[in-house]
Amino acid sequence: MTANSPTILALDFDGVVCDGLIEYFEVAWRTYCQIWSPVNDTPPDDLALRFYRLRPVIETGWEMPVLIKALIEGFSDDQILQSWTNITPEILAADNLEAKAVSTKLDHLRDEWIQTDLNGWLSLHRFYPGVIERLKITLKSEIQLYIVTTKEGRFVKELLQQEGVDLPPENIFGKEIKRPKYETLRELIKKANTQPASLWFVEDRLKTLQLVQQQSDLNHVKLFLADWGYNTQPEREAGKNDSRIHLISISHFNHDFSTWL
Repeated sequence: MTANSPTILALDFDGVVCDGLIEYFEVAWRTYCQIWSPVNDTPPDDLALRFYRLRPVIETGWEMPVLIKALIEGFSDDQILQSWTNITPEILAADNLEAKAVSTKLDHLRDEWIQTDLNGWLSLHRFYPGVIERLKITLKSEIQLYIVTTKEGRFVKELLQQEGVDLPPENIFGKEIKRPKYETLRELIKKANTQPASLWFVEDRLKTLQLVQQQSDLNHVKLFLADWGYNTQPEREAGKNDSRIHLISISHFNHDFSTWL
């Protein structure tokens, strides 16, 4: 480990390690059909492509079927990109739905799918080029590796195991812990076995990095925005122009840590 390496590396999962766009659309469509019972259970031709393009607005998985509902209802891509935080509660309220109920339905459908067709489910995910090798190399080093995600931890574990990445379950912080990512980062620093801890956090969501920035006790955490993940060009520009955030490419990520800075 060099001076230009972290002692702790925390990674988001979706959009940093794994690209699950095809699976997201499929499970979101199934959830949408269960909640809203459309007459036709075959999605319109352009729906998947629009969903993929708008994936950056999604913060947590339960929003995905709501995004499909918004597209079917006729909201334009621009409206969704500009006003997603207003559209979501509007759609939920119109049908007396709660986020938790949508989330439970989606997780249940995903669990069912994994139990009945694990290979089919796994086949709809792909890992970004070189990332699995980077994880394996990091696990063999002195660096403590963690996944900090809004996806259920058990799904992350299933996907990593399939690729031969033996990350201990206690190193995966998923949606089930029910707390903001900055609180998890704070905890990782507290329990680090090397003090002072040098924590690097890679995330594809600009808003999440900005929330970490707002925590004065975390101002020594190095923040990285993954330009290959689910973010938009304006978000990448904003990250690039922010002195606290390092915009990195997949080739940086798969290379020596000194190239990240």
